[in-house]
Amino acid sequence: MTPAARISAAIEVLQDIIERRRPAADSLKDWGLSRRFAGSKDRAAIASLVYDALRRKASSAHAMASETPRALVLGMLAGLRGMAVSEIEALCSGENHAPAPLSEDETALLTVFSSDDAPGHVQADVPEWLWPSFEAAFGEAAVAEGQALAARAPVDLRVNRLKASRDAVLEDLSHLQPEQGPWSPDALRFQPGHDGRGPSLQTEPGFFAGAFEIQDEGSQLVTLLAGAKPGETVIDLCAGAGGKTLALAALMSNRGSLYATDLDSRRLAPLHDRVARSGAGIVEVRIPRSRGHEPFADIAGQADLVLVDAPCTGSGTWRRNPDAKWRVRPGALAERIKDQAEVLARAAKLVKPGGRIAYITCSVLPEENDEAIRAFLARHPGFAPVAPVDVLKGAESDFSLLARFATEFGLQLSPRRTGTDGFYLACLRRGD
Repeated sequence: MTPAARISAAIEVLQDIIERRRPAADSLKDWGLSRRFAGSKDRAAIASLVYDALRRKASSAHAMASETPRALVLGMLAGLRGMAVSEIEALCSGENHAPAPLSEDETALLTVFSSDDAPGHVQADVPEWLWPSFEAAFGEAAVAEGQALAARAPVDLRVNRLKASRDAVLEDLSHLQPEQGPWSPDALRFQPGHDGRGPSLQTEPGFFAGAFEIQDEGSQLVTLLAGAKPGETVIDLCAGAGGKTLALAALMSNRGSLYATDLDSRRLAPLHDRVARSGAGIVEVRIPRSRGHEPFADIAGQADLVLVDAPCTGSGTWRRNPDAKWRVRPGALAERIKDQAEVLARAAKLVKPGGRIAYITCSVLPEENDEAIRAFLARHPGFAPVAPVDVLKGAESDFSLLARFATEFGLQLSPRRTGTDGFYLACLRRGD
C-alpha cells in the first residue's frame, strides 16, 4: 500500500471506531481480516495513524473545525507529525486509493493550524467531563500533563533479578539501542520509532529465557515502593496477567510466600506460563470459585503486605490506549470507585496487625486515588496512612526526588513528571 492509501485506510477505520464506539484494536483487526492484501507493515502503519489521530482527537477537531475522521487524520498529520501543508496535499491526490484533494477550507486551516485559543480540555486532549478532575490533580500544569498523556509512549522492560542483571540484558539487547530507565534499577527503555512503534522484544531469546518482562517503569516503581521483603507473606489481590506478581517475586528474592488472584479468573490465564519462565518459585495462584468466594480465607489476617492493583479508568495509560479516554463515561468512573472500595475492604481483612496495604492505580484522577483512600480510612479507623516520605525512605534505592510528587496520602507519577505512565501509590498500615 502507498502512504496515501494507508491514510485512506486510517480514515476508514476511524469512521468505524467513532460510529460504533468500538475499541480501536477491534476495528483494526476487522479491517485487516477483510483486507488480506494489506501486509504486516501496512497494518502496523495504519494502526499508528489511527492511534495518533485518537491521541489528538480534541485538538485536531478544534483546529480543523470538524470532528470527521478525515479532519482528525489531517489534523494529526499537521499537529503531531509536523507535516507541511504541501506534504499533506501531495498525499491527498484522490488517485490510486488516496484521500480526496484538500478543500480550500482544509488548506486554510492546515496553514494556520493551532489549538492555542481552545479551552484547556481541548488543548490537553482530555474529555471535557474529566477536566475538573485533571485541574484538581495538576492545577496550572493540567494542560501540559494532558498533552504528555497524549504523546507516544516508550517501551520499558523489567530485568528479572532472579535470572539476569541489568548490565547483562543491556548488553544482550544492545542491537536495539536500549537506555537505562531513569528511576527503577531494573528498567531498560526503548524509544518509539518514527511510526510510534518500539522493538519486538517478545521475539528476543532473553524474553523466552525469562531474563526480562515488558513492564512500564511506573508499574515497576510502585511495586518496588510497596516494600515487599524476602520471607514475608504477600498477596497480590488483583494480579491480572501477573506483571506485578513477578516483580514482587524478584524483589522478595524468591523467599517467602506470594499469593496471586483476580476476581476475573480469565485474566490469570497467562500468569502460569509467565511464572514458569521467570523462575518465581514462591508464587501460588489461587482461582476464585465464584464472585463472592474469598480464596484467602485460610490466611485472613496473616499477610505482611496486600498489594491492591485496583480496577480503575486507566487514565494514566492513555499514551498506550488513546482510544480508551474517549470511550470512558461517568458511569464507568462511578463503577470503578465502587470496585475500589470493595477490593480495599477485602484487603483490610487479609492484612495482619502491623502489616500494610499498598493501593495502586494506573490513574491520575483524584476520585480514584486520594479520595478512595480518604473514604477507606473513614470506614476503617484501624488503619493509618504511611506518609509518602516514609514510603520513599524505606525503599532499597534513593528515590527522594519522588517526594516532589506527593499528594495528601500517596505519590502520583505521570508522563510529564516521571516519564512513566500515570501511576498512583498509597500505603496503609494496620494498627497493632
